[in-house]
Amino acid sequence: MRFRYLIVAVAILASGIVAAAGGGEGLEHADINIHDKASLQRGAALYTNYCLGCHSMQYLRYNRLTEDLGLSEEQIQEFLLYGDQEVTDYLANTMDAGEAEEWFGIAPPDLTLTARSRGVDWIYSYLKGFYLTEDGWNNTVLENAAMPHVLWELQGIQRPVIESHTDDEGVEHVEIVGLELDEPGKLSPEEYDAHMKDLVAFMSYAAEPAALERERLGIWVLLFLVVFTMLAWLLYHEFWKDVK
Repeated sequence: MRFRYLIVAVAILASGIVAAAGGGEGLEHADINIHDKASLQRGAALYTNYCLGCHSMQYLRYNRLTEDLGLSEEQIQEFLLYGDQEVTDYLANTMDAGEAEEWFGIAPPDLTLTARSRGVDWIYSYLKGFYLTEDGWNNTVLENAAMPHVLWELQGIQRPVIESHTDDEGVEHVEIVGLELDEPGKLSPEEYDAHMKDLVAFMSYAAEPAALERERLGIWVLLFLVVFTMLAWLLYHEFWKDVK
């Protein structure tokens, strides 16, 4: 009975942690799979092509991808490396921090741990939440973000669907109730969603590469605990049968 209560308590705690990492209400569920190596490989290609120009991953080396993602060094050199980078290098950008701050108002942050700090649902919703106004790009998840929509050629151009209402005090409120595709991109909405899931999956992996090995070992640990519990239970009854 106590063991059952312990399981319930752990489950409640875990759900609370997941909810906290999700970043709040109103986010779309990413539904990623960090054990899908093909998805992680596609996400790595998307990151190096569209994100790495501004956002480094200073805690992850390229050669780690050969161990975890199943990529060869030749594939990394051909599809992921640019300029004079080496397979042993970290995923670092070459943008000058001072120039970046001048262009964007703030130096683009390192994204190695963003999946842990923001949550995968937040990143996924953010990447899908860009829309264009007369004043430029904006985002439904992070209003007035300094980052432009670098993936707009893939997604296309979205426009906000705006509704207004007047409250009981006569004050008019204007809010965005949705986004609609005004100009299609190179990808269909379904294809763009799939690409963003791949990108988010890679960012989730990058935030904790050891999770792949830890979860694999976790299965064997649980099996050991089950067997050990059964043996302990049999030993208990064998030891106390004469006493009772």
